[in-house]
Formats: sequence, structure tokens, C-alpha cells
Amino acid sequence: MRVYRGRGDSIEADRAVSDRVVERVAADREPAVRVWRPHPQVAFGRRDARVEGYDRARELADERGFPPVEREVGGRAVAYTGATVAFARVTPVADSRSGLRVRYDAATADLLDALGSLGADAREGEPPDSFCPGTHSVRADCGGRSRKLAGLAQRVRADAAVVAGVLVVRDHAAIASVLDPVYAALDVPFDPGTVGSVARAGGRTDPDAVVDAVAGALVGDAAGDASVQRVG
Repeated sequence: MRVYRGRGDSIEADRAVSDRVVERVAADREPAVRVWRPHPQVAFGRRDARVEGYDRARELADERGFPPVEREVGGRAVAYTGATVAFARVTPVADSRSGLRVRYDAATADLLDALGSLGADAREGEPPDSFCPGTHSVRADCGGRSRKLAGLAQRVRADAAVVAGVLVVRDHAAIASVLDPVYAALDVPFDPGTVGSVARAGGRTDPDAVVDAVAGALVGDAAGDASVQRVG
């Protein structure tokens, strides 16, 4: 298994890295894991691009120092601050119609293991009106209420499947601040108080330590055969 660390020099270069990882897995049939800290941005989902307030939402993100981009996987807008951790496990597939739930369950379990190793007590699920609402999420009870730490999405091609996600490390206030007006423009219910973080859940606040823990959990039993590739 190949493990990719680091990021490209720009948002565009960084996205190109992710595309190349998928193409390589599809070509050589060897699974890969990528864990990194994306450049600050708000990444909008395909559903966002179809609503009336999309252009205004993009403007609001840009005004706050978060360049707007569109992502290929499903879900609603997510924000990255530079400390936020993104992760993806790419596996070759022979039948794109099977394995969806298995891949989601495995990635969620691995993420929970990583969070436990960081000292954060998390579990599957999410509070109402949280960012990027969806079935496959991770939450923690902190500060007297349930807060979302991570969301996962999946993209399946004929030759490869990508389970990807975003994990808030310590930047919950910044993410809540930018997503509040963005979601209002998109007319999507959002409660800024539901944004959690590893730090808010009592875990380690060093983003690099979080990258290490998530990468190790996603690689799992293949760690002995993993080769690390540095990006950027």
C-alpha cells in the first residue's frame, strides 16, 4: 500500500495530486491512502452548485479568505483552514455496484480508532443541522452538547473507489464562522454550535499528530508493506 503525505503548492496542484493517486490505483491495482492538510478553502458539493444562492455563497466564502472550489464527491460545503485534516482511502474495485457499505463501515471504524488514540471520545453519528449533513459522520459529546467532528463521502468508479473525509482538528470557530453565512446563502439549515473538533473533544491539537494517527489507522494491517510518498 502507498501512503501519500503533504500537499501541493496550490489548491489546483493539490487536487491534481488526489486525481493522480486515484488513477495510479486504478492502473496498478494497489490500494493507497492519502492524509494531508489542504489549503484554506470552501469546497462545495455538486448539490450546492444547483441552488439559486450558489454564486452568493461562493462570494461570501471568498470574502472571508476561503477560496471557493467544487469537489467531485457528494455532500454539502465543507471548509478547510490549513489545520483541518483531509483523508482518502483509494481501493481498486472489480464491481462498482458492491462494497459501498463495507467501505464506509471500515473507514468509519478506522477513524474512530485514530481519534481514540488521540484521546478524543467519539462515535458514529451527527447532531441535527451540522455541516455537510449525511449518514456517515463522526460526533463527540463536548461542552454539554453533541458536535460533529468529521464527515465521510464516497465516490465509486468502474475501477476504483474513494472513501474520503474531513476531520476538524482545532479550528471549529473559524469553520463555524465561514460556513454560517455560506449555508444561509444556500438555504441549508446549519447550527454553528454543532461544529466540533478533536481539540473540543479533549484530544491532541497538533494537526501533524492527527495526520499521523489517521494515516496509521487507515493503513492498518498493511503498515509493514506501506511505502510513504511525500507530496510538496
